[in-house]
Amino acid sequence: MITIFARQGFTRFHPLTGYLGNMVEDFVNAETWPKGVEVSCLETGTDTPTGGRLSLAEPLVEGSRFCATYADGVADIDLDALLDFHVSGGRVATMTAVRPHIQWGVAAIEPDGEVTGFTEKPRSEHWINGGFFCMEPSVFEYLESDSVLERDPLESLSSTGELGAYRHTGFWDCMDTYKDLVTLNDLWDKGEAPWLERS
Repeated sequence: MITIFARQGFTRFHPLTGYLGNMVEDFVNAETWPKGVEVSCLETGTDTPTGGRLSLAEPLVEGSRFCATYADGVADIDLDALLDFHVSGGRVATMTAVRPHIQWGVAAIEPDGEVTGFTEKPRSEHWINGGFFCMEPSVFEYLESDSVLERDPLESLSSTGELGAYRHTGFWDCMDTYKDLVTLNDLWDKGEAPWLERS
């Protein structure tokens, strides 16, 4: 995840750790990061929800605009375009919206029940939260120690017109299941990881 941002010019990173955070810290300390890249973990507790973790990072952003992301999603996202969209929108927060591929084939069924064909793993018609965010420091006014980011904070931001959606139509996937792990590792092993193609 850090590599996606570092390849596009980001230099300061703070992984917010919890469960197995010591392993993340060991990885960060053992990794050779590109010149100018600084990575330091912030332990946020094993049971802290997503918004609570983010709220604990407030001192680290030093009153500046910042980006945040989950650690399980990858994309060939243009981060400059995301930032430009966020700034031009003038909102407190912008999330990246994606249309994921449905993991099953979809049947085309006529009203009388006749199946007229199949589409293998089509892209969803609906936009979902793709997990790449740009935020202003005022976002911390929406966060509490027990906040689940995807619930009250994002819902409150959206209800007040302070949440934008940057539509990303390129590659996006997340590692939620073992099947996802195999798929993404296969792309990596073949040197075909789309999330590393943008630099």
